[in-house]
Amino acid sequence: MTQERFTGSFTQQEPIPEAGIEAAMAVLRHGRLHRYNTAPGEVAETALLEEEFAALTGARYCLAVASGGYALACALRALEVQPGEPVLTNAFTLAPVPGAIASVGAKPVFVEITDQLVLDFSDLEAKAKTTGARVLMLSHMRGHLCDMEALLGLCARLGLRIIEDCAHTMGAAWKGVASGRQGVIGCYSMQTYKHVNAGEGGLLISDDAEVMARAVLLSGSYMLYGSHRAAPAVEVFEAVRMQVPNVSGRMDNLRAAILRPQLRLLAERVARWAERYQALEAGLRGVPGLRLVERPVAETYVGSSFQFLLPDWSAARIGAFLGRTLARGVELKWFGAADPVAFTSRYQHWGYAEPQSLPQTDAILAGLVDMRVPLTFTVADCAQIARIIRAEALTVGQGPEPEAVELPVIQ
Repeated sequence: MTQERFTGSFTQQEPIPEAGIEAAMAVLRHGRLHRYNTAPGEVAETALLEEEFAALTGARYCLAVASGGYALACALRALEVQPGEPVLTNAFTLAPVPGAIASVGAKPVFVEITDQLVLDFSDLEAKAKTTGARVLMLSHMRGHLCDMEALLGLCARLGLRIIEDCAHTMGAAWKGVASGRQGVIGCYSMQTYKHVNAGEGGLLISDDAEVMARAVLLSGSYMLYGSHRAAPAVEVFEAVRMQVPNVSGRMDNLRAAILRPQLRLLAERVARWAERYQALEAGLRGVPGLRLVERPVAETYVGSSFQFLLPDWSAARIGAFLGRTLARGVELKWFGAADPVAFTSRYQHWGYAEPQSLPQTDAILAGLVDMRVPLTFTVADCAQIARIIRAEALTVGQGPEPEAVELPVIQ
């Protein structure tokens, strides 16, 4: 009997909407790509994007920048994090998060995670007290939100200010409150594999006028901050502008033009991702040896990626499983590999951070499997992918212990 094989691409995104293409062409034709280069009476695409995203999230202020990583570093600088200062963050995150901390000379301090892939609050409390940290860079890694109400209460008691890394949670919410609206600053990414696509790009939101004024000045506004619309009053800038360095990282009008029509599609995209995620979940529920990550009722999540755990599987067994699924067209990533592969680096790989012991996180990541879910997949595609994963998990998981195998290489 011939085995079914998935033939779709795990890296193919949907095309840019026609409205975005038309808006981008208009910018190219007039040539005013720089956000502060406008004709008389014209409002820059970047300023309009900021205004529209602020309205979408309910934030008072918004700033568009060059990338999600820049947004994170800008947020740290806006909170006046100093060289050598400890900054807490999840042990389960991606390299741009500790990279942003290191880029301002601060020290990443990693916090253990639970088997729900979110912060362990007891470890957070212990490390906040032992390090004296005053900032938590909370990574909503792979779209998993912790109990935000409980976290806010804990951080208030510990004196921690929260920067939310919402690269994977644009469009998500906890009890109806948009991701990014609980911390002092929320940071988002518009990199190709995120929820709106400009190739690269970042957004910051905040209700704190002085913090946002610092962020705008940091981003390279020179003396043109008065042209920002979703921004604090001019007098707030006047109070801080001589103390804030220019660390240029502006978004341009071309990318803003591509992004604005996509914001209007975000809610529909979130609904479509939910359908695909739930098809995968339904197809994999009940597989012996495979554990799903159950989503809390309070969480509105964006299913742009999918994770499951293979607890107690050996590295050889997981390697054999990944090789067999890849041979059938299903690209899975593993966070337990010895070396960083396919965007799955983890805290031991980041040599610029001080070595730390995180046994609880290590045990979880040793069995954590991850998969992209682009919207170019149909619900039927996701059902087929689940059938392939289920079949191979049963074959490898219930078979004899394999010999050590080389991990397949994927992008």
